[in-house]
Amino acid sequence: MRHTDKKPKTALIIPPSPFLADERVFPFLGILKVASVLESRGYPVDVLDLSGIRNYLDVIDAYMGENNANNFGITATTPQFPRAVDIARRIKINSPGVKTIFGGAHATMVGSAYGLDVRKNVVGRGTTAYRQMVELFDKVVIGDGEEAIFEALKEGSEKVIDAGSLKSPFFLQRGTLDKYPVPSRHLIDFDSYHYKIDGKDAQSMIAQLGCPFECGFCGGRNTNSFRVTRTRSIESIMEEVDLLVNKYGKRGIMFYDDELNLSNATLMNLMGELVKYQEKNSLELRLRGFVKAELFTPEQANLMYRAGFRVMLSGVESGDDGMLFTMNKKTTREINSAWVRYCHEAGLKAKALMSIGHPGETEETINNSLEWVLTNRPDDVDFTIITQYPGSPYFDSSVRDPSREEVWVYTEPRTKKVLFSQDVNFAEKAEYYKGVPGDYTSFVWTESLSAQDLVRHRDRAEKTSREALGLEQIAYSPGTQFEHSMGQGLPSSILRSS
Repeated sequence: MRHTDKKPKTALIIPPSPFLADERVFPFLGILKVASVLESRGYPVDVLDLSGIRNYLDVIDAYMGENNANNFGITATTPQFPRAVDIARRIKINSPGVKTIFGGAHATMVGSAYGLDVRKNVVGRGTTAYRQMVELFDKVVIGDGEEAIFEALKEGSEKVIDAGSLKSPFFLQRGTLDKYPVPSRHLIDFDSYHYKIDGKDAQSMIAQLGCPFECGFCGGRNTNSFRVTRTRSIESIMEEVDLLVNKYGKRGIMFYDDELNLSNATLMNLMGELVKYQEKNSLELRLRGFVKAELFTPEQANLMYRAGFRVMLSGVESGDDGMLFTMNKKTTREINSAWVRYCHEAGLKAKALMSIGHPGETEETINNSLEWVLTNRPDDVDFTIITQYPGSPYFDSSVRDPSREEVWVYTEPRTKKVLFSQDVNFAEKAEYYKGVPGDYTSFVWTESLSAQDLVRHRDRAEKTSREALGLEQIAYSPGTQFEHSMGQGLPSSILRSS
């Protein structure tokens, strides 16, 4: 890519995620999409991928000593936010005059929570998180970054660029996704990312954006960026499939869409094209993805198997109908049981994602979840304790406990069931939903179960279910990190320039 001298150089940064068991499984595609748009319009761009790097602040020092980026764009999920803050502070120490731009999931969800506070005319926990965020960075992008990045680069633009609303000129409207290039995977050490599906080297891609459902625990339920479903054309999806196959040598693909089967017609057409592609090129792909259980049919299961799918995942969440209603899941025990049955009848493996710690959770409701797993016998299962992230109804609609300043209370509006949560300083504490069994802390509790009770029941449910299914126990200890020597410049695993 040729650059003009008039366009400022931008360094995009992926912070480390040391709470993950392995940081080099799937790369962050969102910021690589922003990089690809910058490249396509002639802007010089570097990507500093700090995934798995222990001495990440030394990397920032080395980069700034050898490069002259004018702008630094930092993405982060909520658990990554403390490290994003550390990176921004280190950038300012090195060069106070450069611009720091923050975006990604945390920015979008905090912006959503704050917007709800504004509409309610209250100063809630969303307002606190928002004020903290905007004080720490020169610019903040809420929502889609592909167009908003150019506004953030402008001198004199607003401090907060809201691309999360349908009315925003920077929101990626339906029907526009095809005009944007695929993620710039060449700007990271893509070969260092490793994942297998049915023994085949695999990587991730995203075919559609947004989930229209209203699960109470899920972040982004109150923002258009995460709620409005936007799809790519099948031709565009197949071009990226072909890129992963022929440029990167992958024979496996993890579709990271929220739910592949939101539209039955679209899903069936895509599966048909995947079948044709493999027949034409005399190859077999192995695929994996998420589906919504109540929309899943035997016809979908059979065609997905023909297309190469071997593992289906679904957010079953609970085996208790009362809990499913309380979390607004729009499913039942029987619907979820049918999903497992349809998968098995088609030859697909079913992975059930279970969660505990919802409003009104009790030992009985957790036991019902365990019983559902033991009865239906999915091929794999994860039990997690829910985490109240900004942008989720559980977080956004909580009110402060008048008797305990550090405690927030969410009351489910239909059932009146209650969930308590601890106040968290997102810039200092990485709040995530998995950790070392027996060592991590739950940030939520119910009237019946303390935070410690929830940890104990989670450990018990997962251990019992995995033993019964013949699965290895999951080790959630943080993964090995790597330390790089900066003596001979930045290694290719961190930086590849456009």
